[in-house]
Amino acid sequence: MTLSDEAKARLADVVRLQPTKNKELQEQWGLESGSEVHQYLENNLKEYYYRDDNSLIRATADAAELVDVEPGVEVGESGDEVPSVIRVPTLEASVFEVLAGPDDRSESVVSVLNKVREAFDTDPEVDAVRRALQSLRRKGVVEVVYRTVPTFRLAVERDSVDVEVTD
Repeated sequence: MTLSDEAKARLADVVRLQPTKNKELQEQWGLESGSEVHQYLENNLKEYYYRDDNSLIRATADAAELVDVEPGVEVGESGDEVPSVIRVPTLEASVFEVLAGPDDRSESVVSVLNKVREAFDTDPEVDAVRRALQSLRRKGVVEVVYRTVPTFRLAVERDSVDVEVTD
């Protein structure tokens, strides 16, 4: 299925805003109703989206690849690559909250794990924290500093990004 430029742009919106609702896409696309959104999705993007268990609209992995947009990331209005909003699971939000700032010394996965455990009284696995850090890196809000082991710190000021939890 070949997509028009409009369909690709709208698919990028679905990827970027996911998980989303008809109402949010209606406002984004300037349509009159949620049913118009549904019709557009079914007629033009059927292969690239689905509804999750909560009836929220999500893009398929193929959709994210096709439009080259990181899921759950909204770029600021200035057009730069720094996200203004990221939609992430609880663990990623926790990691973002405790991770060293952009001007601080970067820290190891184990250091971040210990800070998450202390700050939130949870006990995630080290691999889950590593995946969270890598996901935040792909979203453009965390950078890797290679020392003896890879270490991490925020690539942006913490208060410049709104973090929305999607769990």
